[in-house]
Parts: sequence; structure tokens; C-alpha cells
Amino acid sequence: MLQTVEQSTAKTPAWSVIWLHGLGADGNDFAPIVPNLVRPDWPGIRFVFPHAPMRSVTINNGATMRAWYDIVSMEIDKRADEVGLRESMADLDALINRERDRGIPLSRIILAGFSQGGAVVLAHMLRQQVPVAGVMALSTYLPFGNKNAEEMTEAAKSIPVFMAHGKFDPVVPMGLGEYSRQQLQQLGVSVQFKTYPMQHNVCPEEIHAMSDWLSERFAK
Repeated sequence: MLQTVEQSTAKTPAWSVIWLHGLGADGNDFAPIVPNLVRPDWPGIRFVFPHAPMRSVTINNGATMRAWYDIVSMEIDKRADEVGLRESMADLDALINRERDRGIPLSRIILAGFSQGGAVVLAHMLRQQVPVAGVMALSTYLPFGNKNAEEMTEAAKSIPVFMAHGKFDPVVPMGLGEYSRQQLQQLGVSVQFKTYPMQHNVCPEEIHAMSDWLSERFAK
């Protein structure tokens, strides 16, 4: 089981949000966002921020850092190391199952991820046999190319997705985000896609939009 950083907004949370960081960061990266994201009328939430394993990253000259998978190319269909990506999807499964063991059903679990972390949650979502409550994928892209259509489940079509991207992102160009949105929609997934005048980061307007989207999930 991956090590995690956790924050709970109530003694007995009714929902869980599992949030995967980007390349080279760790579980502490998005923890500070919680006070700015949470609204007073929300149910109790446990935020789970896992640390990715340490691994060598090819495009960074083989340097060892926290990464959900190796990045072997800048081409979208060849960008992600498939073995490492599937290992991280299995790690995410383990975290989801732990939340279920703690009393949180899949219908009250949100998956979120930034950059590499977003790629993991998008790929995982398409292969879920039972849907989670929703997915937030930030400054990211959809990996696996044509394999998605072959491997996706019917349940995936019922999972709402929030995507956001910086118009000036030099790490994951906005075109990759837009292409990924199109691919998801062609697969029958409902996607809300927003863009912001920023680079490879998160901005206050984006956090507000995420709060609005989460409020819709909690109201159901």
C-alpha cells in the first residue's frame, strides 16, 4: 500500500477524494488546496494524497524521482510506460478498496489527479467495473491510445469528468488536453472541460470551478 497524506473535514467522513500528484512532487503537493476548495455546506470528506513510488524517468535523463510511470517519449500515444502505468492503476485500486473498507462506497469516492496523476485516474476510470462518483483530471492527457476503446467498460460512461488545462502549459500542451477530451467524449464519457490563462499549475478560478463541480456531486 502506498504511503499517503490525509486530511479529513469531519470526524466521520461520508466521502473520500483520492488525489494523485504530478511528476516529481509528492502527496504534500495538493494538501494545501483543501481549505480553499472545501465549502461549509459539504458533507465530511477524507482527502487522501498518496506518494508515488520512486523510479527512473527517461525524459529527465534517467533521474530518480516520484513518478506514477516512466515517460519515454513526448508523443501522446507513446508517452507513458504502459507497465508502470498499469502498476499505478493497481495501486489506485488498493487505495480505493481501503476507502471501501473504511465504510465509503464507490458512489461516494472521487478520483483526482494532476498531470501524471491525472493520466492515471483517467486511464483507471475507463476500466472500472463499478463507477465512482466522479473524476477530476487537471493539466493532463488520456494515455493508452486505441487500447481505451478495447478495454473500457460500460460503467465508465456513467462517470462524470471535470478537466481543466492552462492555455500556456509548456509541459502538457493544451492541445493534448483538448485531444483527450475529444477522445473521452467519442467513447461516450461526459466531460466538462475548462481552460485558464496559466501554465502547468492550478489557479484560484480553477479551484472555484472544481468546488462548483464537487458541489454538484455531493448534492446527488
